[in-house]
Amino acid sequence: MSLKDLEGSPSLEVVNLVLQKQSRGEKVISLAIGEPAYDTPKEIIDIAYEGMKNGETHYTSSYGTMGFREAAVQKTNKKNGIHSSLENVIFISAKQSIFAVMVSLAGKKDEILVPNPGYFYSEPAILAGMKPIYYNLTENYSLDIDDIHSKIGNRTSAIVINSPANPTGKVMSKEELKSLFEICKDKKIKIVSDEAYEDLIYDKEIFSIGSLEDVPDDIVSIFSLSKSYSMTGWRAGYTVADRGVISDIAKVLEHTFTCYPPFIQKASAYALIHGEKFIEKFKREFKQKRDLVQKRLASIHNLVSNNIEGAFYAFPRYDINMKSVDFSKKLLEKYNVAVLPGTAFGPAGEGKIRISFSSSVDTIEAGLNAVEEFLEENQ
Repeated sequence: MSLKDLEGSPSLEVVNLVLQKQSRGEKVISLAIGEPAYDTPKEIIDIAYEGMKNGETHYTSSYGTMGFREAAVQKTNKKNGIHSSLENVIFISAKQSIFAVMVSLAGKKDEILVPNPGYFYSEPAILAGMKPIYYNLTENYSLDIDDIHSKIGNRTSAIVINSPANPTGKVMSKEELKSLFEICKDKKIKIVSDEAYEDLIYDKEIFSIGSLEDVPDDIVSIFSLSKSYSMTGWRAGYTVADRGVISDIAKVLEHTFTCYPPFIQKASAYALIHGEKFIEKFKREFKQKRDLVQKRLASIHNLVSNNIEGAFYAFPRYDINMKSVDFSKKLLEKYNVAVLPGTAFGPAGEGKIRISFSSSVDTIEAGLNAVEEFLEENQ
């Protein structure tokens, strides 16, 4: 498959339509974007500014600065229970890491299992020369261990998991993660764990699958500062893995991006060390929005909502005869309300829409009112 065969990002396509409407002076209510409405905390911005003023504006190691990597080791050991050291950590945005990890894994074993429904893992897999194979989730979006077992073959290199999950808001239990770990250990395949929303868990305790290993070996853990500290535009994140994978990721950076700005890494290190107060504030406010959305969705006819355990997404199923792409386009055209079609997240997303509650309460309520009215008109 060539690059021309790949489709663009469905979420960015909706964002572009929204931007086009806004450029014409139209007011759009967006429940589509996966970005906190908050600004990055001023303390974090000040650290980056201080770094720039002090000359931290030059090349750095492709692995990241020593200061950031030390902060990441401290954080993952303490918070995630992952027994990492400096050689196991690299500074890289979560999205770029997903691609770089798949480049590292590509080879004779060229198949990688990705969730259905799930985030956009198929496209970077194809770009990396791998063949994505969908594995299904259960009705409540837990791991379907039997289906995963049946999809593992001689060419399977790894499986991608995402918890808390985009788009479903599901948080995987410790028990199902242990079951997956045992299967993958037995079959000698790696687990790529996307934990970008780790700090937005509402009713459960955080559990990182990487904590099941004595040292990083078969599990690649991908983290982001985007959601936890509202730093989406900073492209700040880090990955924890065995030395070989980390070395391969560094090679991808060396020959494409070179390195990330040192002042961003300085601010990111500060966030990891001092930023728990920001996390608690954001999490408290997101939980209030989660409660509002769950209650509101439960009252809408022709809509069946999932239980939102983490992240800031609902992934309800609607009960009208309409493709999810048409649903999202017509809703945007008539009501100027943007949601993402479920099929953007795989075939199992048909008949569903992703609703983001990352914006203000007023925006959320106005958007859900429009969804309800749209469903009534088309039932």
